[in-house]
Amino acid sequence: MHLTVLGQALIQHDLRADPWPDFAAFAAMFGRADAGFTDLETAIRSPQAGAPTREGVFLHAADPVVLDCLRDLSISLLATANNHIWDLGTGGIIGVLAELDGRSFTHAGAGRNLAAAAAPAYRRTAQGTVALVAVASGAIRDGAAATATRAGVNELRRGIEGELAAQDIARILATIAEVAARADVVLAYHHNHILEERGWKTPEWQRVFARQCIDAGASLYVSHGAPRLHGIELYRGQPIFYDLGNLIFQTATPEGFYDDAVWQSVIAECRFVGGQFREMTLTPIRLSAQGIGGPCDLVTRGRPSLARGAEADAILDRLGELSRAFGTVLERAGEIAIIRG
Repeated sequence: MHLTVLGQALIQHDLRADPWPDFAAFAAMFGRADAGFTDLETAIRSPQAGAPTREGVFLHAADPVVLDCLRDLSISLLATANNHIWDLGTGGIIGVLAELDGRSFTHAGAGRNLAAAAAPAYRRTAQGTVALVAVASGAIRDGAAATATRAGVNELRRGIEGELAAQDIARILATIAEVAARADVVLAYHHNHILEERGWKTPEWQRVFARQCIDAGASLYVSHGAPRLHGIELYRGQPIFYDLGNLIFQTATPEGFYDDAVWQSVIAECRFVGGQFREMTLTPIRLSAQGIGGPCDLVTRGRPSLARGAEADAILDRLGELSRAFGTVLERAGEIAIIRG
C-alpha cells in the first residue's frame, strides 16, 4: 500500500481560484497513492455552524468549497482532531462531519459524542484497508472536547505534572489494537499543542506516546501542531513523524509573525507491505510566506510549491539533522530523500 502523509491543511480560501503550475503536480503526485492524508485545521461554515468561538487572525473558518479543493488535490483521508475544528462551535463540528461525508472523505477525530470522536475510520483501497485513529492534545478549549453527550474532538489530556490521562491513553491504545486486527495499515494521528521551546523541540512524553501507539499496532504515527518540521524516527521498523509542519498555511497573521521554518515542509510518500513499512520518499516543499499580490493577499498566501535547488537542499539538510537525533538516516537523491525500513 502507498500512503502519502502531508503537513496540516490550514486552508481558508480555494486554492483553485488562482491556479499555479504546482497544483496539478501535487494532485498527480498525491493521486499516485492509495490514500493521501492531512489534518483539516479549519472549521467549515455550514447550516449547523454556530457563532465563532474566537476572534481575529486565529479564527480559522472557510466555506465548504475548500473541501472540494482538497479533494481535487487527491486527498482522501482527514483528521478532524485539532484545536481549530471547534472555531464555529459544537454546531460547526456537527456540520463539518456532514460536509465531509457528502464528499466521501474518510475522517476521524471529531464526532457527535466521545464514542464517535474516538472511533476509527476505515478507507478501503485496491491494495487493502487503511484505518485512521485521531486525537488532539493541548489548546482544546472548554466545550471543544467530546463527551458522552456532547459533540467535540477526541482529546488526549495531560495533567499539570506532565502525566497523560490514563483513561484517555487506555481508550486510544485499545482502539488502535482493535483496528490493527482489521486493517492492513493503521495511521495513529496526534495533533499536539503542548509545546516545548515554542515548538522547536519534540517533547519526550510525546516520544513515549508515539511508541505506545506503534506497540499497540499502529503502522505509523503522524503529528502536527508546532507547526514546523520535526525529526522522523523508525521504531520497531515503523515511521514516526513527530511533526510534518504545513501543507497549506493560509494564516492571516502579520507578515513576520512566523519564522521561516514554518513555511517549509516535505511530502512523505510511504510504502507498506503487509502493514510493515518498507520505504518513503521525501519531497521538500516551500509555502508562500506572502501572497503574490502583497501582504493583503491572503488567498494566495500559504500555498505550497515544490522546493528546488539550494532551497530543497536546505530543507532536507535540516530534516536530516533533526532525524539523526532519533537514529534515522536520510539517503539523498538529488532534490529528494529516501528512508528505508
